[in-house]
Amino acid sequence: MSPRRISRPVRVADKTIGGDAPILVQSMTNTDTEDAASTASQVAALARAGSEIVRITVNTLEAARQVPEIRRRLDAMGVRVPLVGDFHFNGHKLLTQVPECAIVLDKYRINPGNVGHGTKRDDQFSTMIEKAVEHGKPVRIGVNWGSLDPELLARMMDENARLPAPREADEVMREALIASALESAAFARELGLPAERIVLSCKVSAVQDLIRVYRALAARCDYALHLGLTEAGMGSKGIVASTAAMGVLLQEGIGDTIRVSLTPEPGGDRTREVIVAQEILQTMGLRSFTPMVSACPGCGRTTSTFFQELADKIQGYLRAQMPVWRAQYPGVEEMHVAVMGCVVNGPGESKLANIGISLPGPGEKPVAPVFVGGEKTVTLKGARIAEEFQALVEEYVRSHYASDAVRREPGAARAKTIPIQASPS
Repeated sequence: MSPRRISRPVRVADKTIGGDAPILVQSMTNTDTEDAASTASQVAALARAGSEIVRITVNTLEAARQVPEIRRRLDAMGVRVPLVGDFHFNGHKLLTQVPECAIVLDKYRINPGNVGHGTKRDDQFSTMIEKAVEHGKPVRIGVNWGSLDPELLARMMDENARLPAPREADEVMREALIASALESAAFARELGLPAERIVLSCKVSAVQDLIRVYRALAARCDYALHLGLTEAGMGSKGIVASTAAMGVLLQEGIGDTIRVSLTPEPGGDRTREVIVAQEILQTMGLRSFTPMVSACPGCGRTTSTFFQELADKIQGYLRAQMPVWRAQYPGVEEMHVAVMGCVVNGPGESKLANIGISLPGPGEKPVAPVFVGGEKTVTLKGARIAEEFQALVEEYVRSHYASDAVRREPGAARAKTIPIQASPS
């Protein structure tokens, strides 16, 4: 892995983007911001899932008026996650007409392609930046492929056409994205916004284009960078595309905060994008959020689905416990659990994990050895293997990760646990 690119740290409430701060996970609500109750509820769900910064749409006067109420509701729930206001087209009006919105938001997101055209563009962009300066707020200047400033693009296409050897149109468009971000940042600085309050993004929807754009952008500035495909898509396509694009850039040390822009399935859980973003960072070894579960894919030796059910339930149990465990058991997020389905790789993988279980395949003895720290400690059998293994995982967490303060308080180390139900199939 390449050394991380050096960028200016940007403070967003109690979080820092860039510098030597951890790469942060962001997300965005899809509720109507005019509905303060539903928006606050979704922000809270995203924050509890692990989103460290949450963006909300601010597109109408009533939405802007509801931002302080959303913050009040979040505070009442004990959710202190920073809120970012996402502005397009009329942000200059909303920040001026609803000053309490401008004050309550922790950061503004401005799309330079959507702030106006001609002479209005500079005036309206200036108004938004001046509000950020007035209230001491950082700004993400977020350029999007689908809403690129048409006047800038036309100018650059004309300049390219006059070259002796014109570049391809898609190359000019990528350069226009970068120019839009850098020129807007330079203008913001002229207006008094410090470089330490500027984050840049140049989002596109194609993997190779994103990689090319961010490599070039990273080489030409030291601003903090926000990564993400701008319409990653649904389901596995969105996950794969986001992982492929951001994985390459993160491996090269590029990126200070990320968002996985998944399209939820109808009725789907918005928090899925947070979990995927966390898993990208954790599987790359960049951060740890929750204990990871290794499980074999299954084959002809594992006709029983019991190991799959147990792996799924243990993984869900570990993630559900993290809000409690994070405070009581420092370092537990780095724990590795293995749930394996037969004797081929089961014992070996289980030995490499902090705690692992090797379940029997067809024709094998109906016993499941458990390995702790590389050593076999007990063999489980019967109908309660799932419950007994969960109890062993709980005991491992209490004995290996409890802080000194927790250990000194009798009974304090036993956190509230969420039971799982499983039976051999």
